[in-house]
Amino acid sequence: MNGADGALARAAALLEAGGPVVWLLLAISVGALSVVLLKAWQFLRLRPERNEELPGALSAWRQGQHDQAWRMLKAERFTSEILVLAMRQLAHGAMAPATLREEIERVAAAKLSRLRAQLPTLEVIGTLTPLLGLLGTVLGMIAAFRAMEAAGSQVDPATLSGGIWQALLTTAMGLAIAIPVMAAYNWMDRKTQRVAEQINDAVTQVFTLYENRRPPDSADSSAAETHAA
Repeated sequence: MNGADGALARAAALLEAGGPVVWLLLAISVGALSVVLLKAWQFLRLRPERNEELPGALSAWRQGQHDQAWRMLKAERFTSEILVLAMRQLAHGAMAPATLREEIERVAAAKLSRLRAQLPTLEVIGTLTPLLGLLGTVLGMIAAFRAMEAAGSQVDPATLSGGIWQALLTTAMGLAIAIPVMAAYNWMDRKTQRVAEQINDAVTQVFTLYENRRPPDSADSSAAETHAA
């Protein structure tokens, strides 16, 4: 208990020495930790890159087994949900391919937007916290040199050095927050980019394989009949 009490006392002393900037950084760190944990739970729950059945479904689609292809996909998976929509509509001819492409883009953009939610917040925190730390250091150095000026020729070097390390405390805290936040942001942002690339590649394959196998458009046939008449 004494060790814990001593650690808390030292932490409280550091916070008091750092001034208002340290308290602001502490509040930001709590918010950043909440966002990181929330997004990590979202990525672990959704597992957006997990699509083991995708190659088999695309292979069946390539062989013209359209209904079997979309039934092989698990609609609750992140990418599979979009492919099921594309395959079902193409297989049953319920929607024109051009219109379907627009709808697929809309659905994919909405899902990726939800996946990217709160990531800009982490980017802003990772960018601003070092600057806030530097601001605290500058303010602390100003206070230290003002105290030195007020002391005149009787400056105590220990007092000056103590003021300087207290000022540098805010820079250290800002960097300590920014480094893990930016690491988490880049990891999640890269995963989101890979999911977007996976969706784009899979949807492109579905439409390309379908258009290569389907018969000539009825519109083209009608135009040919009209020309012949």
